[in-house]
Amino acid sequence: MQKTIITGLILILFFGSCKNNTSQNSEAQKEESSVETLIEETKPFFKLSLAQWSLHKTIQSGEMSPMDFAQKAKELGFEGIEYVSQLYTDELIKDPDPQKAMQTLLEALKANSTKHNIQNLIIMVDGEGDLAVTSEKERNDAVENHKKWVDAAQFLGCHSIRVNLFGTNDPEQWVDVATDGLGKLSDYAATKNINVIVENHGYLSSNASLLVEVMQKVNKPNCGTLPDFGNFCLKREGGARWGAKCVKEYPKYQGVKEMMPYAKAVSAKSYDFDSEGNETTIDYKKMLEIIKNSGYKGFVGVEYEGERLNEIEGIKATRDLLINSSN
Repeated sequence: MQKTIITGLILILFFGSCKNNTSQNSEAQKEESSVETLIEETKPFFKLSLAQWSLHKTIQSGEMSPMDFAQKAKELGFEGIEYVSQLYTDELIKDPDPQKAMQTLLEALKANSTKHNIQNLIIMVDGEGDLAVTSEKERNDAVENHKKWVDAAQFLGCHSIRVNLFGTNDPEQWVDVATDGLGKLSDYAATKNINVIVENHGYLSSNASLLVEVMQKVNKPNCGTLPDFGNFCLKREGGARWGAKCVKEYPKYQGVKEMMPYAKAVSAKSYDFDSEGNETTIDYKKMLEIIKNSGYKGFVGVEYEGERLNEIEGIKATRDLLINSSN
């Protein structure tokens, strides 16, 4: 009798779990289908990608594995993905041999993206040293540190790595040293058929006119920009790199327009939305008009960084706003 009851409970739990998984799969398929329908109806001039930073809280809390990024992006109706290097730190310490750990990670990511029919586009690289420091040795060290991510991008089939241009905050020095660091890394990346792209990511890299000057001085076909709708903060309280209140900002629409001639990707930053689904601080129609007028027809990446909506809600709101603002 007791054995029969236990068997019955196991069957209930099993079929209940199957039913729940089927329900979740069905919801994901409905979501993907509805996005495909919306895209078909509006026919935007760009394709949609998902920046992994949009999910960084969910990943860092342990609620989601970074290895499931491709699957989640597919469920949300995206065609391409943009990885964030720092979200794989735990994966890269699983093997004492750094090269083996990296290869194991890359093989798994490539298999997952292939399984879910998702294009690997970019690796956002952070924490590998500053490419615009005045010390040539430190600059060269940073270039060397970035090379493994160039190799990783090539293995995954990405077109670019995104780098930062932090270092000196002296404008005249910055242009020269940024040109040197970026140029050296671009030379290496060219041998792997990979682009090196710079995002407006704070301080002098957010001064679009100076960044354009660097692009012109580097003057390499595989070196370009990644215009971000936000991130135009030139200075924060206390000189902090992140986190503190922004006290000086570059005009964002002007900045995106100046960066677009060198753009190899675009990042649609978002923070919050009003009752009609519009971003509260960024005019998406105006931004997309600038992008369209530049002749750009590549991917536009969703990068939600808000607090009020959870990450999935914010991703969906940004995605839908992009599609609806594209005409």
